[in-house]
Amino acid sequence: MIALWEAKQAGLLSKKNWLSNLIAGLIVGIVALPLAMAFAIASGAKPEQGIYTAIVAGFFVSVFGGSRFQIAGPTGAFIVLLSGIITTHGIDGLQIATFMAGIILLGMGLAKFGGVIKFIPAPVIVGFTAGIGVIIWVGQWRDFFGLPKTGVVHFHEKIGLLVQAFPDFHPLTTALACLSLAIVLLFPRIPYAKRVPSPLVAMATATILQSYFQFEGVATIGSAFGGIPQGLPSLTFPEVTLDRVFGLIGPAFTIAMLGAIESLLSAVVADGMTGTRHDSNQELVGQGIANLFTPLLGGIAATGAIARTATNIRNGGTSPLAGIVHSATLIIILLFLAPLAGNIPLAAMSAILFVVAYNMSEIHHLIHMIRSAPRADVVILLITFSLTIFADLVVAVNVGVLLAILHFLRKMTSSIEVLQQNEKQLTRETGSDTPVVLPPGVLVYSIEGPFFFGAVENFERALAHTHTDPSILIIRLHHVPFIDVTGIETLSEVIRNLKKRGIQILICEANPQVRKNIHKAGIFLEIGRGMYWKNFSSALKRADKLLESS
Repeated sequence: MIALWEAKQAGLLSKKNWLSNLIAGLIVGIVALPLAMAFAIASGAKPEQGIYTAIVAGFFVSVFGGSRFQIAGPTGAFIVLLSGIITTHGIDGLQIATFMAGIILLGMGLAKFGGVIKFIPAPVIVGFTAGIGVIIWVGQWRDFFGLPKTGVVHFHEKIGLLVQAFPDFHPLTTALACLSLAIVLLFPRIPYAKRVPSPLVAMATATILQSYFQFEGVATIGSAFGGIPQGLPSLTFPEVTLDRVFGLIGPAFTIAMLGAIESLLSAVVADGMTGTRHDSNQELVGQGIANLFTPLLGGIAATGAIARTATNIRNGGTSPLAGIVHSATLIIILLFLAPLAGNIPLAAMSAILFVVAYNMSEIHHLIHMIRSAPRADVVILLITFSLTIFADLVVAVNVGVLLAILHFLRKMTSSIEVLQQNEKQLTRETGSDTPVVLPPGVLVYSIEGPFFFGAVENFERALAHTHTDPSILIIRLHHVPFIDVTGIETLSEVIRNLKKRGIQILICEANPQVRKNIHKAGIFLEIGRGMYWKNFSSALKRADKLLESS
């Protein structure tokens, strides 16, 4: 309940702030209605399940989340993933996977993984979100044009059959869809109409026309789903077996990861709009609790919704009270206006999703990144984008992240240098008034960069194959931020090889963490007592004494 507590501490729950949050919550609730139904339908669920998700998730994320502005519910990012799970495992399988995802998210939040999620590379995020946008757009052609059901899963097959079916489009369905699309795009441009949600206006207009004229052949929520039940959902528990749990671990983990990314991105956007800072770990806890309860109350997977969160902020939302009011607004609509939903044309829903798909694709950002980003990042983006469309979202994200990691390791590997330093360089670096003089037979090497498994080759090449064998070798670690076990083992092996050649080793200037790690690994025992020094000048004096005594 950190968001509620912080809002209370900041005085945002006082009576003077009630009105602004009530208005914001009411507007967001109205905005959420058509989106929640559209996302549920596109995912293969019933429209009321989208509303249930927005109600339950919106409440629990507002109460237990880490951002006081976050609005949660079904989102476009989940459509591709959820539709695939429903196709393979059914709606009850999705609910089990969502519950498991809630446990994973809760565990991630309690384990303080919130900060790690934020480091997923931008090319991967842009690639899969743009790919999802394309899939959503193509997936809505059927309802937008009144085309027959394709019955195929693979994208290239689906788009081929849809193109073939275009001559058989339904004119009245297409006309309603085009009218709805025009309203969604043009209504916000009307003066004094910006606060009225254009998706709601589009849906209401299409519904009124369909109710009055009863256009033949136009698919509606009533004809496709039998309408929306009037009332709140009851608590249900899907049948859980060990085989189903094991079969749904992969989908559950994907839901959790995608939900974590989306919710934290939304929280970051909210921070940018308000100048505040969210608690990423607590946000994951809130998302986890929400996804534990939504499937039990008939909902589907939920996460932070960027557009609805931004709408909340723009309309004066300052505390979790707005999110709670958003849930209450949807409850009232469900209790009193559900019977009116039967005549909502699916074409209007598809028009709304056309705009959602365009916004998700971020086409301008995508083009800019392709033009300006480094070549390797562009390759990662395009691979992630292509795999999202033609393969699978899970495959796309996994491959994209793996490629990004390998690219990062390649850059990190090339960043480490093992340099032999001369007297002039040492004098300049130490800032000493007296020139540094290296005794004959003393060489100094400086390691600069992270000493991890990817840097091993550079180190071995530089140290193990010195052109002339010195009597004493001083290894400076002052520019090594960290060292891993492979780096430690390599350092140990190189020391042993150099000692076999009769070379004495001095190590100096390691930071506390690096010094602790190499001490724990027994490196100090290998080089001998009195062979490690905190600073270079002390190490050089020790080298002088060793030469004198030899």
